[in-house]
Amino acid sequence: MSRSKRILFITPYPKDTAGSQRFRFEQYLNFLSNEGLAYETQSFIDDSTWSILYKEGRLFQKFWGIIKGFVRRIWLLARLHRFEFVFVHREATPLGFPLFEWVASKVWRKKMIYDFDDAVWLPNTTSENQLIAWFKYPEKVKKIISWSSKVSAGNQYLIDFASRFNQEVCYNPTTIDTKNRHLPQNNESDELIIGWTGTHSTLKYLEVLRKPLERLSEKFQFEFVVIADKVPERPYPNQNFLEWNKESEITDLNQIDIGVMPLEDDKWSRGKCGFKALQFMALEKPVLVSPVGVNQEIVEPEVNGYHCETTEDWETNLRLLMENKTLRKQLGQTGRKKVIEEFSVESNAKNFLQLFK
Repeated sequence: MSRSKRILFITPYPKDTAGSQRFRFEQYLNFLSNEGLAYETQSFIDDSTWSILYKEGRLFQKFWGIIKGFVRRIWLLARLHRFEFVFVHREATPLGFPLFEWVASKVWRKKMIYDFDDAVWLPNTTSENQLIAWFKYPEKVKKIISWSSKVSAGNQYLIDFASRFNQEVCYNPTTIDTKNRHLPQNNESDELIIGWTGTHSTLKYLEVLRKPLERLSEKFQFEFVVIADKVPERPYPNQNFLEWNKESEITDLNQIDIGVMPLEDDKWSRGKCGFKALQFMALEKPVLVSPVGVNQEIVEPEVNGYHCETTEDWETNLRLLMENKTLRKQLGQTGRKKVIEEFSVESNAKNFLQLFK
């Protein structure tokens, strides 16, 4: 293998941890190897820092972890001559000017591929890390896009933004491994389960479900499973919290009978790539979503799920699915078929590999 065919993946987080990395490119690494392409990965945050990054406090450990991340990036600059492609997912460093990307593209003249799946040019810092907000530089996204040889974007909203600064923008959807990982299993529980999965930063979207769940709990027996990295501050009706775990993720999701993905209709949400909905659909679960951004395209009303714009919509459509097991099964099977055909690793592998041509 010549050095000119090596790829360097630059990521914010350690391998096999963050969902955006796992489902946008990490699950394609075997395809690269099969094509004779060698690669290396380097994360900004190491494993020890990742374990405490989104926990309250521990400012010194977080600060030290960030310092180490910058040191790793600086040392890596001296090794960039070994690679032809530099694939940057979201950003090389979380703070300040995008020096790494500038050196990679302007000094080393590498073919830089920029990949993003959120509206990362908008400020979006969690309450656990307000201090970092002072040092963020969202404007850097425009610069990185303009310096890149190609841009890999997860939906049309992101494509439209990136196309203002670069003409080589490719649609690269967030995809699901339907052959090896997301495999449906029968839910043997007698109790109906409504479920949601996400992170601490998206827990706020669940609030629109509070009143519908309260009203439905007066007439139906059900469990509301919340799978996340943080317990909701105020419990929801019939809530059962499961801490997200990579090893049990699919088993936990397979317990669910009806998946929900509420969102607020704002600029940040329009940049999302519908991953939660895709996960439910891949496991043959009917899904109810806020029709925001790409959710409008992924979920087809009365085909694989329903759109819910108001609290009344959520209550009505949840009730409909709770009362009709046959309908749940029908919508679920149709949803998995769509994921396999349009949003699976296998269906998108050729498209992904084109980034390195």
